[in-house]
Amino acid sequence: MDTPASTSSFSRRKMLAIAAGGAAGVALPAPAWAVGDQRPGAVRPPALTPGDRQVAGQVSARLALPHLRVLSEAIGPRIGGTRSERKAADYLAGVLDLLGYDTTLQPFPVADKFLAQLDTPGGLPRDLNWQVGASGQAALDVTVRGPVVDTGAGGFPEDATGKILLVDYVTADRDALVATAIARNAAAVVFLPADLVEPRRASAFSPLLPGSVNSPAPIPVVGVAQAQKHRLRELLAAGRLRTLTVTTTAHRGLTSHNVLAERTRGDGTGPVVMVSAHYDTVIGAPGANDDGSGTVLNLELARVLRRLPVNATLRFGLWGSEEQGLIGSRYYVAQLPQAERDRIVAVFQNDMVATSWDPATRYWLLSYTGEPNRATNEVAAAADRLGYAPRISPVTLRGSSDHQSFQEVGIASANFSWRGEESPAILEPPYHSPEDTIAKNISLERLQVSMELIGSAAYATARNPIQA
Repeated sequence: MDTPASTSSFSRRKMLAIAAGGAAGVALPAPAWAVGDQRPGAVRPPALTPGDRQVAGQVSARLALPHLRVLSEAIGPRIGGTRSERKAADYLAGVLDLLGYDTTLQPFPVADKFLAQLDTPGGLPRDLNWQVGASGQAALDVTVRGPVVDTGAGGFPEDATGKILLVDYVTADRDALVATAIARNAAAVVFLPADLVEPRRASAFSPLLPGSVNSPAPIPVVGVAQAQKHRLRELLAAGRLRTLTVTTTAHRGLTSHNVLAERTRGDGTGPVVMVSAHYDTVIGAPGANDDGSGTVLNLELARVLRRLPVNATLRFGLWGSEEQGLIGSRYYVAQLPQAERDRIVAVFQNDMVATSWDPATRYWLLSYTGEPNRATNEVAAAADRLGYAPRISPVTLRGSSDHQSFQEVGIASANFSWRGEESPAILEPPYHSPEDTIAKNISLERLQVSMELIGSAAYATARNPIQA
């Protein structure tokens, strides 16, 4: 593997050992069907090609689960360009290296990040992640602790000296609220977002303080997620939250990484078939489904496809900093000469492929142009062979994931995902939330079906890359 000298081999070995230790933790129902069985939700038994059988008979969501535990539990939120994302990149590269792929880390610069961590002397409940966003125009690289006061929309005590203030976030009032907190000697402001309309929930955020650009606020100002807000208020009302610790950290001069792995066929000038996902997350989200699920799908398909006969180069792309605006995949595409772009037959992008949310019953074929292409056609054909055709959407216009980076330059690509029946905009409540955990948001059955659909489609494409 080609990787910078700063890579921590100890950390990678440790995380590989965690994965090798098995799928400890919350027990999830495991897929139990045989290759020829009718799958859950399918309308008929499958009619598989020999190639489909080679893939479906080997891919295993259960084997992918330990990798998901490393990403979402051992590492947790994987914020673009920070040490957490680099730990994940090193882990993924290590797995692909051990599978025998030619693996590289592709670095690119990203913007500074401002993060914070909440804690109490006795510890906050561990079913939620307590990373939050910090304002870049307030106190950074500090730790403060104080008694907690819930002020609602700004009913501050006259003397807030040393107190951590929970304040409902109102964009128009934010500068004034912070100024009042400072004037009354508060130790920190914890902004609480307004609830979104279900099933959506507000994410953690780094509050902008335009009035403090030239003179940063002297206290930490942080923004929590909706789930964290409700838990803090529940704990406070129950008398179980008396003091809170707020630690802010500035992450500057950041470099994010794409993880690229290739099994080259021939002289390296022929057709390429890509499977991809992003591995970073938003602030405070363990990212089990978004997009740990797509990431481990890649690892499992890399394991299965590495020894099957193909007529194209197999390439896996795990993108950094997708959550900041598709930065990693756009950087990758921008570095490709036109001749290399022309080699790519199809890109199968996997983003959120395993949610356990009951209403996410439709598997969506999402195209940035709204038009079908080789990637959507192959997955639709695989779905038909697996008996899933009625559960697959028509090709639907939607960007907002890394397939867009490829389609913007004319490369056949699409995003594949389990979402609500009526629209791809209907996403599960844990989306971009501290609740995006294995226990709350992962179905191994849906992950297994996704692996079979993408694995069968990618393998069929790699066996016959140039269609007549």
